[in-house]
Amino acid sequence: MLSGVTVANLFTEPSTRTRVSFELAAKRLGAHVVNLEVQLSSRAKGESMLDTVYTLEALHADVLVIREAEVGVLGLVASHMAPHVSVLSAGEAHIAHPTQGLLDALTVRQRKQSFENLSIAIVGDIRHSRVARSAYHAFRALGVPELRIVAPPAFMPETDEFAGCTRFGTLKTGLKDVDVVMMLRIQKERMTHASLPDGDRYFAKFGLTPSALRSPNPTPS
Repeated sequence: MLSGVTVANLFTEPSTRTRVSFELAAKRLGAHVVNLEVQLSSRAKGESMLDTVYTLEALHADVLVIREAEVGVLGLVASHMAPHVSVLSAGEAHIAHPTQGLLDALTVRQRKQSFENLSIAIVGDIRHSRVARSAYHAFRALGVPELRIVAPPAFMPETDEFAGCTRFGTLKTGLKDVDVVMMLRIQKERMTHASLPDGDRYFAKFGLTPSALRSPNPTPS
């Protein structure tokens, strides 16, 4: 389906699964793939992202897959590309990871068959998680009636985010009678050393254990 199409992967943050997934998907569909090592590209000499993508556009790249640590860069790139060039988000700062959100939604669909009447709890470092934000938008769009976010105060998002979600400060109350539990890792790379929680104390309160599942009796997927 992508015979004759050139896909360029531009990752300014470390990634294994997402980058390899995009590369293999493009190759299996017949595309030519270019993986740009940003630390080895001219950006290391001061070239801007727009300089880089203009070069790729001139070399007839058709699709740009970008992971970027700075908010707004993907929108900037998309607004400056020629109409035939597609820009795909492989993760943007802390605000979006759409392909992961779609994958999470697919997992729930495969396990539960329907999104109707589901109660889903997203647990952990929600404040710094782009995965949580994209999953939230996907679940909302698919009609999940009850979304919960479960986290300590330091990991809760701002009050104007995750509209319609019920907020819980303990795992016991947050997981009571839910159908799906979505666990998040702590985004250490987006936090200062001073703001990192003690791992053992955090896990004791928010780690997903057999006893934590048995008490509220959820059915995790």
